[in-house]
Amino acid sequence: MFISRNWLLADSPTNRRQAVWGRRYRLWLNLRGNPLATGGMAVILLMLLLAIAAPLLTPYDAGAQHLENRLAAPSASHWLGTDELGRDLWTRIIYGGRTTLGMVIAVVALTAPLGLLIGCIAGYLGGVVDKALMRVTDIFLAFPRLILALAFVAALKPGVESAVLAIALTAWPPYARLARAETLQFRHSDFIAASRLTGASPLRIILRHIMPLCVPSLIVRVTLDMSSIIITAASLGFLGMGAQPPSPEWGTMIATARRFLFSEWWVPLMPCIAIFVTSLAFNFLGDGLRDVLDPRER
Repeated sequence: MFISRNWLLADSPTNRRQAVWGRRYRLWLNLRGNPLATGGMAVILLMLLLAIAAPLLTPYDAGAQHLENRLAAPSASHWLGTDELGRDLWTRIIYGGRTTLGMVIAVVALTAPLGLLIGCIAGYLGGVVDKALMRVTDIFLAFPRLILALAFVAALKPGVESAVLAIALTAWPPYARLARAETLQFRHSDFIAASRLTGASPLRIILRHIMPLCVPSLIVRVTLDMSSIIITAASLGFLGMGAQPPSPEWGTMIATARRFLFSEWWVPLMPCIAIFVTSLAFNFLGDGLRDVLDPRER
């Protein structure tokens, strides 16, 4: 272990592999030195593990109704209590993590590459292409994300798939603007000019040289945006435009339980805590990644 650490932290790497892994190890050490970031990462990993291993962590079915045990307070048999239909809240929250976190991952998988590609193309090509792409981006940015997502879902139909598509259509513009700003810094660099001289096409330069340089800033922005994506997804569920009952989704659970806020308070409170803790964890992790990956913060 001591030899491996010396190899990773060597001042003069002997090959490219050693240099790459040494840089990654130094980034990990910097991130590990931030207790809030490591705590946020631990919470996110815990939530993912709970969602993946949900069938192993509870003896109850997320949709099974037990009316004789409705609105039961937290106890040894029901850790977080039961809802108005006697369904175990702990079970529904960890199964709901599958839906909510799955929506977040799907949105990021759709929006991050799209926004990165559009921003890099606009920044590198410039001219009419840049103006056209940025004006389209400005149109999407002119509307509040939730309002625009509601409009898209209303044009389709309520459901998880429609909510993911609607959030994705409203979440890509900030990534495009960020990628364009990063690309403008690299467009006239010497290594880009050298690539042109070797006959590389604009598409190859964008894909092989510019986009990888924009990834660190994009990772930071995506991590910070995940909390707002979670809140948007939960808001769509709360308004009846996202996951539909009896699906165990956090926003939908709050919507169906809000009438019990002043009597059986644990029913709406537990999914609220799940949203709060997960969103806060993503914010902490994003702040830590910004300190590590953004050279302007060093």
